[in-house]
Amino acid sequence: MTAAALEHDHEPVRGLPEHLPPGEHIVWQGSPAWWRLAVDALHVRKVIVYFALLALWRVADVLGGGGSALDATAAALWTLPLASIAVGLLALLAWLTARTAVYTLTNRRIVMRVGVVLGIAFNLPLSRIAAAGLRRHRDGSGDISFTLAGPDRIAYLHLWPHARAWHVRKPQPTLRAVPDADRVAALVADALAASAGQARQPIDAPAGAAPRPAAEPALAA
Repeated sequence: MTAAALEHDHEPVRGLPEHLPPGEHIVWQGSPAWWRLAVDALHVRKVIVYFALLALWRVADVLGGGGSALDATAAALWTLPLASIAVGLLALLAWLTARTAVYTLTNRRIVMRVGVVLGIAFNLPLSRIAAAGLRRHRDGSGDISFTLAGPDRIAYLHLWPHARAWHVRKPQPTLRAVPDADRVAALVADALAASAGQARQPIDAPAGAAPRPAAEPALAA
């Protein structure tokens, strides 16, 4: 498992730190849907609900203290600028994260080029992936998470938000908010099956199958 820092403008191939070696080809390439990333990874909806409850509490507090409806409305309105700033910053971060992230599936590996300020490419050889899981969303997008075989680990903070939520001790690299997730999951399943020389197994949640032994070294970035 390798990672390499890179500048996007100098990529020889979009999303990849170097040209692919002979015999390797791109199967699929894509990026997260920024709004879905904002909702699921950055919890924009929960922030909106928090400020809505805060505004209601202010209204109830003023009215309970004998204030007028006008006073209660004024007390609630002060939360709007704070809510707008918070939601705007989270939406901007989600947009930048999605814009700078490129997920690449080849016939040998998965490459995750991530990072808003400093781009990092994580190489996940298919032979080092023990299991994969799919979490679907109502809009057809989804998160495809990977359980790594053996001692391979990538720090959760290095991956975030491209990691399965709450799996901190054993982080699972995740293709977050992927549009048309079922089609992408099928492509990943085909690639994993071909790499292992086995019949295709459908990808579904959770990613928790027993690890298979690694058969090849990590590809250099």
